[in-house]
Amino acid sequence: MSKLICRCKLSAFLFFLTTIALFPRKSFASDIIKAGESLNVSTQILVSSRQNFVLGMFSPQGSKFQYLGIWYKNIIPQTVVWVANRDNPIVNSSARLTFKDGNIVLLNETGGVLWSSTSSVKEPVAQLLDTGNLVLRDSGSENYVWQSFDYPFDTLLPGMKLGWDSKTGLNRKLTSWKSSNDPSSGDFTYSLDVNGLPQFLIRKGSITTFRGGPWYGTRFSGTAPLRDTAIYSPKFDYRADEAFFSYDAVNNLIVRLALNSAGSFQQFYWDDGGKFWYSMYAMPGDRCDDYGLCGDFGICTFSLTAQCDCMAGFEPKSPESWERFMWSDGCVRRDIRICRNGEGFKRIRSVKLPDSSGHLVNVNTSIQDCKAACLNNCSCLAYGIMELSTGGYGCVTWFQKLVDVRFVLQNGQDLYVRVAASELDSTKKKLIVAISVSVVSFLGFSVLVICIVLRRRKKARGNEIAPEITAGEFQSQENEVEMPIYDFTMIETATNYFSFANKIGEGGFGPVYKGKLPCGQEIAVKRLAEGSGQGQSEFKNEVLLISQLQHRNLVKLLGFCIHQEETLLVYEYMPNKSLDYFLFDNKRRSLLDWKKRLDIIIGIARGLLYLHRDSRLRIIHRDLKVSNILLDDEMNPKISDFGMARMFAEDETMTKTKRVVGTYGYMSPEYALDGYFSLKSDVFSFGVILLEIVSGKKNRGFFHSEHQLNLLGHAWKLWDEENALELMDAALKDQFQPSEAVRCIQVGLLCVQQNPDERPTMWSVISMLESENMWLSHPKQPGFYMERMISKADRLSAESSTSNEVTVTSLGGR
Repeated sequence: MSKLICRCKLSAFLFFLTTIALFPRKSFASDIIKAGESLNVSTQILVSSRQNFVLGMFSPQGSKFQYLGIWYKNIIPQTVVWVANRDNPIVNSSARLTFKDGNIVLLNETGGVLWSSTSSVKEPVAQLLDTGNLVLRDSGSENYVWQSFDYPFDTLLPGMKLGWDSKTGLNRKLTSWKSSNDPSSGDFTYSLDVNGLPQFLIRKGSITTFRGGPWYGTRFSGTAPLRDTAIYSPKFDYRADEAFFSYDAVNNLIVRLALNSAGSFQQFYWDDGGKFWYSMYAMPGDRCDDYGLCGDFGICTFSLTAQCDCMAGFEPKSPESWERFMWSDGCVRRDIRICRNGEGFKRIRSVKLPDSSGHLVNVNTSIQDCKAACLNNCSCLAYGIMELSTGGYGCVTWFQKLVDVRFVLQNGQDLYVRVAASELDSTKKKLIVAISVSVVSFLGFSVLVICIVLRRRKKARGNEIAPEITAGEFQSQENEVEMPIYDFTMIETATNYFSFANKIGEGGFGPVYKGKLPCGQEIAVKRLAEGSGQGQSEFKNEVLLISQLQHRNLVKLLGFCIHQEETLLVYEYMPNKSLDYFLFDNKRRSLLDWKKRLDIIIGIARGLLYLHRDSRLRIIHRDLKVSNILLDDEMNPKISDFGMARMFAEDETMTKTKRVVGTYGYMSPEYALDGYFSLKSDVFSFGVILLEIVSGKKNRGFFHSEHQLNLLGHAWKLWDEENALELMDAALKDQFQPSEAVRCIQVGLLCVQQNPDERPTMWSVISMLESENMWLSHPKQPGFYMERMISKADRLSAESSTSNEVTVTSLGGR
């Protein structure tokens, strides 16, 4: 009996030991260590009061060393935000955290100090706060004498400061890990340089690899003003005794900024639903962010790749190197006579201002005439106007060199670069020539139009038809419009006398025919219909505008023909017709796979960017729609039909018309309702096209069983309910990456927002589509977001219709 009892006791004891083994080795009930206590970090941890952060010993994957660090308690995989002994690791499993001489210290098994705080108190208390901050204070006091937030690791948490404190001598900066499994001090640092205008730098050792734009009073150059977002609330404080950046998370989101071992500074927030860290942006963002890529006096532009150019008045120092895309030698002046020789300044718009460290820049808030001050100093290379946080303006001047300048998408500043008098004279001459050519061209074309109008008036009065005007009579106009004039007989023969078999489409201008010239070139011929709502003004507009445009994503106008009552436009032939021919056909839509749709979206965006910014003329299309996107033999998109287009002056932002033209379903709210149009009107149309491409559905022809919203309203409803992928065309199946598709939908919704000021520019659109790391704002409710009142009969009629267009040619703006 006694043996049985002993056996039972032994079994119970073994069961107890087994049960104990199942529990984690590391445990500790408190977030505080008090004087006289110690923490065996090999087996114990501190946990903040609300279970946000843990302090304990960890070992990186693949490493034999151990470190005392702080990490998020409820996030897997383990994300370490601070390390005490990063350069002095624990080489065995025995170490303890305790107090020595009023400091908190980490001791190894022999009592050697592996790490220690830098301030001491009589009755020390160490506490891990819910912010992730390890603090040291005196018992009975809430004032910290030391805190880990003053000694950042590679991570900036909400509430931490990054920058200088001249009173304490602290320089709070981030230092990367050595590698992904080695937290010792790495090669890269992210810090605030206050020697000159404050600017953030990423350095590899002593070499600068990235520079953020300088702080010039109210914001950092090249970036938007610091403002609250749905993710975080940033702040930059710049005073005589302190300069620092800090931020707070919004709505208890888990947000962190971190510098990785490759030298990239990123912002993340934790997606609790998907259980992953979402990267909102990264710096450097593209190759133009590489410090000094274009050398001294070079300026970088990024579209698909980085491209360097010299500033006004400069040329490549080594042309051979520049031809090989090796730009580091930079640029030199074409004319060095810039000291009291009639020199002046040329403005470079929308740039990130040059490196503004102490020896390169001078800041003076008392100078009223910045231009004169720079001009009177022969060493001054450029100047800029600085907005002051207290109101008013100051003057910034640059010396020695201008380096690390790039064009930026938005929120850039103007830089005024000193150039020789010869450069200014050259500009004036070019301007005079350009104006003269434009005037002559306009007058010549006006004469042409007047002749046409007079001839038509004579016919209307019953007079004899004027003699036929031949191509020879128009030859004098050819140079002005830079466009060949075709013989009518040739076009007739090419189109088989405009036979029905050759007809390939019809638009607002009239029917379109396929033809073949004697040389074998295939053409598409637009023929002005007698009852067309468009007429000679649209014809003149299209010839005058498109003759001056050259871009791979714009359809090429080959020439025109005017013969008696016939008005013809001759285009390059697009064998794959228009985008709507594929997109809205149940069978042909499957030929547009996800990659091809992305290529088409980006191609349209590039063409539109060219019209808005890069062409000789600044043009608003005003009738952008899927039927006006033609596809060549390789399915590359080309924007067509410029009859409604309007030129825009560089200083114009919005204008009004009494004659609203375009297509319902693609027109922006401010244009359709009130006649106001701008570059952002085209952006709205592009957003509609983008959403139609990803969904395979028409905006105006869209119907849903649960609501009566159009496609834009349906897309936003799905987005707001976090079901955006339900918008995707079923024909695409599993061809796309979800993150890529969601980004496209988000960009489309940003483009169709009600307020035109909140829509992005086409430059921003392209960057958002091509950069996975660029942070996108949350779209707001789109224009025309309202339930429609549609009868069942109308619904059935619309669903059976193949038309997606109602073209408006005359509508009075209110």
